Amino acid sequence: MQVIDNKPQPQYRKSDSRSQGQAILEIVEWLTGNECHELDDAGLTAGLGLRLRKIGLPIDRLTLHLRTLHPEILGRTVAWAPNEPVEVHDREHGILTSAAFVGSPLQQVMETEEAVRIRIDPVAEPVWARMDVFVDRGLIDYYIVPLCNTDGPVSSAIFASASPRGFSEEDHAILGRLLPALRNTCELRVLRRTELSLLDTYIGATTAQRILAGHIRRGTVETLEAALLLCDLRGFTEFSNRLPSTRVLKLLDSYFDRVVPAITEAGGEILKFMGDAVLAFFPKDDAAESCAAALRAAIDAQARLRAMTISDVSLHAGIALHYGEVSYGNIGSGHRLDFTVIGPDVNLVSRIQIACSSTNQPILMSGRMADLLPGQTVSVGRHNLRGFTESVELFAADSPGHS
Repeated sequence: MQVIDNKPQPQYRKSDSRSQGQAILEIVEWLTGNECHELDDAGLTAGLGLRLRKIGLPIDRLTLHLRTLHPEILGRTVAWAPNEPVEVHDREHGILTSAAFVGSPLQQVMETEEAVRIRIDPVAEPVWARMDVFVDRGLIDYYIVPLCNTDGPVSSAIFASASPRGFSEEDHAILGRLLPALRNTCELRVLRRTELSLLDTYIGATTAQRILAGHIRRGTVETLEAALLLCDLRGFTEFSNRLPSTRVLKLLDSYFDRVVPAITEAGGEILKFMGDAVLAFFPKDDAAESCAAALRAAIDAQARLRAMTISDVSLHAGIALHYGEVSYGNIGSGHRLDFTVIGPDVNLVSRIQIACSSTNQPILMSGRMADLLPGQTVSVGRHNLRGFTESVELFAADSPGHS
């Protein structure tokens, strides 16, 4: 939960000094103007709540339920009340099966895209009114409206009052005139969040930044130096031929659930998933720090895999490490492009990974990587690697007590 301070504000009544139409126009202009555009979700919700109170609407709780597309997060609830901090809750997909959501008016509005008005008895609150942002507030009157995007999941806003009189027809009319501007403002925020989350999820933060910065033309190439890590699952062909595809996918997810966190927690970033393999890099300014982070990730990933207990298969991986230079850019045809990494150093780390099986080593690295990790490696001799004319000396991570 994110909490943002909200300075105490007085209660307001409808002013006789200016027309209702002018007051509504000012809120619409604020919703579509630069000031609102620069606010975060909490600032938007608080700003709207305060302005509605100021023109006389008896709003005691205003919540925005903003849907997004994310593999783990269903959406965000932003809740405002007078003289309280603003609450921000990121909701996981599991909320769709919770008692507070199933059969609720909120679910109804999101599915039918039609607004509902509900008055309840605060003494005998229905289950949905016990959602964390509504419970124990004495709310009586709810106006729940859809915020329909041009495409994609439906968001919503809930205006709630604890006043015995609740919302009048005039109040509903005011909100109805404001809703198109609120919908457009929220849609821009949802689209921006969805854009960032999808790019980050499917292609990684660095590539996402390049795309958003406009580096999308075919042939655009950038060169970077970093520690590279390539982790490949051993025996994948054997058990993928033996087991049902649904079981294979679950095993792959379990495998990546161990390997990927080990990489990201050490400061690495995933460049590519390649079937049962994952290629990552560690973008630190100092080469030694980059290599140390990659080695930590490799050791941690292997430890997590060893700790797994699976009945029908044993998951083992070979991890190759190398510090080198990669060319990073767009390849493809026409409007269908992909970001990829190429270069001799990418080829080398790929060949080192293959040598993990022949040497029976869980972690192998190049001489350049070993030079940047003094005292932490041990030579396993020179090896012929396919595509390289000369043999290459490889190194394993030196375990404690190695002699």
